[in-house]
Amino acid sequence: MASEHYFSEMPESELKFRQIRVPLADQTFELTTSNGIFSPERIDAGTQVLLANTPPAPPGGNLLDLGCGWGPIALTLALQSPHATVWAVDVNSRALDLVRRNAEAVGVTNINAVTPEDVPADLSFLSIRSNPPIRVGKNELHGMLEFWLPRLDPESDAWLVVQRNLGSDSLHRWLEGWLPADFAVSRAATNKGYRVLRVRRK
Repeated sequence: MASEHYFSEMPESELKFRQIRVPLADQTFELTTSNGIFSPERIDAGTQVLLANTPPAPPGGNLLDLGCGWGPIALTLALQSPHATVWAVDVNSRALDLVRRNAEAVGVTNINAVTPEDVPADLSFLSIRSNPPIRVGKNELHGMLEFWLPRLDPESDAWLVVQRNLGSDSLHRWLEGWLPADFAVSRAATNKGYRVLRVRRK
């Protein structure tokens, strides 16, 4: 459908599975994607840049993959930190089903693939990783970050990857202006036309 986007809650197009081989956490896996989600053919370039330019996740606690798609970030976090609880959050029900399927294929049991409403309201996170859905529009994107970034634990980081020509620098400025004084924003990396922004809670 022309009106369908990867951020649709319930994709209406006929489900067509696809098998792809992808490298995650120094291993290669055969995983499942489908139509009606973001980047079904491969790990997209932005996510590749994020994974290559962020440190290993904390070994325990709650970790958040915001806008998880079919799960490359969440799966990497779960593989790197088997004692952590990874929250793979997306509005797209098809994407969440794929994350669950791929977690089983990879052999990890520490991923909760859920909608935003299903994350306990009192939960905070030792790390947030996201390739945020820029194309939802600025107001929607800002609202999403306003909701999740304050749930970062003290002395913890959020890592966001944004394409430079889709507004990474303006997002950086907005974050600096909006976030409370106990947060700091810096550019951690630039690669392939993408910026990796680090949001640190002091």
